[in-house]
Amino acid sequence: MRARWESCAAAAGFAGVGRVEPGVGALGLDEFRQIAHRARRHVDARRPRRVVSLNEGQAVLESFQHAVETGDPQALLEILAPGVVLMSDGGGIKHAALRPVTGAERVARMFAGGMGKFEDTFSTEPTLVNGNPALLVRLDGEIDGVMAIGVEDSRITGLYYVRNPEKLSRITSEAPLTLR
Repeated sequence: MRARWESCAAAAGFAGVGRVEPGVGALGLDEFRQIAHRARRHVDARRPRRVVSLNEGQAVLESFQHAVETGDPQALLEILAPGVVLMSDGGGIKHAALRPVTGAERVARMFAGGMGKFEDTFSTEPTLVNGNPALLVRLDGEIDGVMAIGVEDSRITGLYYVRNPEKLSRITSEAPLTLR
């Protein structure tokens, strides 16, 4: 069993696992197991704690839509969770944040400041993307992007704004699901 473990560990790039040589500082089995345990716990912590009902998600989305359309930073702060994360994707074609924006105040400032820059007619409409509430964002009637939300405890914990035209090519059509 130990030989199999060592060969698997070596194949995974952990050549020193299971062997401790003086002065080398290789990981022992206990240390390796602890690292794996911490990694699993970290991954589990990022999973949604519970599934949000469609009605709750839509109510949060409506509040968010109103706050975005009016540009009210206080209304945005009330609907955003303190640790909210905004991620955007412009695909190198459209402007988007290069790094995730974290924190309710930073996200609210970004929205409040960004909405004033639009010279075009800006509108949003609620939709579902992958079964989750989202906003379809339009500039001068043309689709600019889709903003999906993650909700916990009636507050937005995640915003995912896709502006990449290649990913939006089929957003107006509904893909039928079939069993094979």
